[in-house]
Formats: sequence, C-alpha cells, structure tokens
Amino acid sequence: MRNDLQMIWLVAGRELRDQFRDWRILSPLIILTLSFPFLMNEVAHQAVAFFAKYGTNLIADRLVPFSVLIIGFFPITISLVVALESFVGEKERGTIEPLLSSPMKDWHLYFGKVLVGILTPLVASYSSIALYLWMVSHQRLQMPSLYTLTLLFMLTTAHAVLMVSAAIVISVQSTSVRAANLLASFIVIPVAIMMQGESVLLFWGTDQVLWLAVVAVVIVSGLLVRLGIAHFQREYLLGREFDSLNLRWLSQTFWLAFKGEGNSFFSWYRLEVPKAMRKLSAPMLMMLVIAAIGFSSSYYWATVNIPRMLPAATSTNYSDIVKGTRESIGLAQANQHLSALYIFANNVRAAFFILLGGIVSFSVLGMLIYLINVGLIGGVLGVFKLIGYSPLTLFAAGLLPHGIFEIPALMIASAIVLRMAAVLVAPQLGKSMGQVILELLADWAKAFLGMMVPLLAVAALVEAYITPFILVHVLK
Repeated sequence: MRNDLQMIWLVAGRELRDQFRDWRILSPLIILTLSFPFLMNEVAHQAVAFFAKYGTNLIADRLVPFSVLIIGFFPITISLVVALESFVGEKERGTIEPLLSSPMKDWHLYFGKVLVGILTPLVASYSSIALYLWMVSHQRLQMPSLYTLTLLFMLTTAHAVLMVSAAIVISVQSTSVRAANLLASFIVIPVAIMMQGESVLLFWGTDQVLWLAVVAVVIVSGLLVRLGIAHFQREYLLGREFDSLNLRWLSQTFWLAFKGEGNSFFSWYRLEVPKAMRKLSAPMLMMLVIAAIGFSSSYYWATVNIPRMLPAATSTNYSDIVKGTRESIGLAQANQHLSALYIFANNVRAAFFILLGGIVSFSVLGMLIYLINVGLIGGVLGVFKLIGYSPLTLFAAGLLPHGIFEIPALMIASAIVLRMAAVLVAPQLGKSMGQVILELLADWAKAFLGMMVPLLAVAALVEAYITPFILVHVLK
C-alpha cells in the first residue's frame, strides 16, 4: 500500500512541478482567486441593502451562502484546463512516452493525475472563499453558521471532484487539446445547471436535500473515476493520432449488435429480444426494490403530512376540503376524455427521458425519473385514502388494468439504463468506449422496439378506453 501511494505521489509531484513552472496557468488562477471575492462582496453588499429596503430579510440572510457557492465554483472552471490536458497535453508535447513506459500500473498514473487535478482547484476555491468570508466578517453582513459553511465546503469539494473526474476521462479519450477543451462544455454546462438547482434549495433553506446532493455528486464522481480506469489503455494513447467521424463504422457496429443472429424479423424477435431481456434479470430485481421503497415512502408521507399541512395553509376546515375534493374528482371523471395516442407519446417520451438522464449521469437521473413516477402513484393513493376512498380498490380499478402493461415497460427502460452504467464502468478488454456505448444502445433499441413499444401501446389503449369506465363506476 505504501509503495502504491509513493507511485501515485511521484506522478502527482511531477504534474505539480509542471504547473508551477507555467505562468500562463498560474496567472489567471491567482488573479481570479484574489479578485472575484471583492466583486462578489460588493454585489452582496448592494443586494443586502436593496432587500433590507423592501423587507425581504430572508433572501438577504441566504445571500452570503449563495455567494460562497458561486465563489467556490469559478476557480474550478479555470483550473479545469489542467485536468483536460493531463494526458492529451503530454501527448501533444511528446512527454507521455517516458511516463507510459514506466513500470507504474495504470491506476497509479490515473490517480496521480486525478489527485493533482483536484488539489489545484480546491486550493484556489478554498483560498477565494476564505478571503470572501474574511471580508464579510468585517462588514454588516450576516456570517453563515458553521453547519452551513461545512455544507458549502462539501458542495465545493464535490463539484471539484466531479468536474475533474469528467475532465480526466475526456483527456484520456481525446486526441488533441483543442478537442478536449471543446468537450469541456459538456462538463461546465451540466454542473452550472445543477448549481442553479442547488441555489434554489439553498435559498429555501432545505439543507437536508443539499446533503443528498453532495452524496449523489460523490457517487457520480466515483463512477467517473471507475469509468476512466476501466477504459484506460496505454497503447490506445500512444497509437491514436487523429479521430475522424466514421459514420460507416458507427452504423455497422450498431447494426451488427442490433441484428445479432436474427436473419428475419421473426427470428430477430425470437432470438435477440429474449437475449437482451435475460441481461436485465438483476437490474429488474433492483427496480422492484426501488419501486417498493418509493411507493411505500410517498404513500406514508402523504397520509401522515397532508392532514397536518392543509389546516395550517388555509382557514377552511379539513372536512370541507375533503368534501370539495370529492366533488371535484367526480366532476373531473365525468368530463374526462383521454387520447390513446397522447398517452402513448407521453409514455414513450418518459422512456427517452430515462435513457437521456441515465446516459449523462450513470443512471442516477434515470433512476430519479423512475422513482418520481412510482412515488406519484403512492402519493396519489395516499391522498385518495384521506378523502375516503379505498386505496386498494382504486389501485385495482384505476391503475391495474393498464398498469400491468405500462409499469413493466417503465421498469425495463430503467433497468437497461442501470445496466448501461454497470457495463460502462467495468473493464471491456479489446473494446473501445465508443464500441461499448454503441452495443449498449443496440441492446436498448432491442428492448425498446421488442418489449417497451408493444407494452406501452397496449397500455395506452387500455388507459384511454377501458380504465376510465371502470374508474368512474368505482368512484360513483
């Protein structure tokens, strides 16, 4: 273990010496680290004065933590160029051959680069935050509590680890620094969007949810590191000089994986679709566990918290609210008209959202979309229980007729996204990352066309023309 740490630090020390010798890296980093806190301090001072004038003290109290979050983010974006050129930059400078020919293991090289990529932005971010907090302490601004500061420092650290981990993966897979820098937008923009959501949570004071965000970011960062190590090949770095968009290779690789042993539609459906579904046995079991947890949690929350929240939010008696809700439900069911095509399109769109969210987050966002759908079912049944309906009866009448087709389709969509993440972070000898991704997309297309589309089509027809009649009869 000690020898492994020495090897990692040997690579990290070499990288640090190269950075400290380059004034083009240090100058913008130092200037931004020292100047941006003064700018944010002036903005916060003017904003607090404006909010105090109109009595919005709650926003003013949360302005300093928000500024700390922003100040910690910007030095990371500047330092990201160091991680982006960690491997591909050395390749262009001609200094990577001695490094790759050393007796070090692949993960020694990788973790050494990751360590330096994380240390540099974190030192800059912590220094910038400390300077800003020093200025806040000497002004009429409210200092955040120690608990809030700990949360903010953890968020900053999680952002740095996430962005550097993604940048190292891009550096390994790129053939030029120019390509790596262009791909950096796929790191900065998603993290900036994520920070907007974190800022909303920060202003609302939902610190517990922010801790969950820290955990989620750390998990994705670990998966990114695992992805980079799984697809790190020394020969691949040395042998590749230029990447070209080979549409013929892309289409052939995808078609061969999609077609498999099927020579006709019926043989493809008989051989390849069951083969793709057999790969989902373990992920489908996990989907069942997630569904049970999400359903029971949302049902319990609705039945326990909604009766306490409604009287506090309105002056109307709880019994009057229940009576009005029952009348509204009866009127809505009497005038309800559903389109099977709309329901089918909406469910297909949900399947694509699960795929896209899973691809960009190692299935985390895909699982979140699936969990939200399952949680809504539990929450709605909990609300119906509060207004006097039987949840079991409503489940059997309003969900089960089409749910026996729709829910398995959404479970398949989520399970295959979960399998994608598991396969990507596992070593695939003899295969490039692009080939692995194309084969996984081919498996998704098999499950989508062979199972999800038929199930969702039947579910849409049942939901549009059968379920409403059963539900109206039960509600009456």
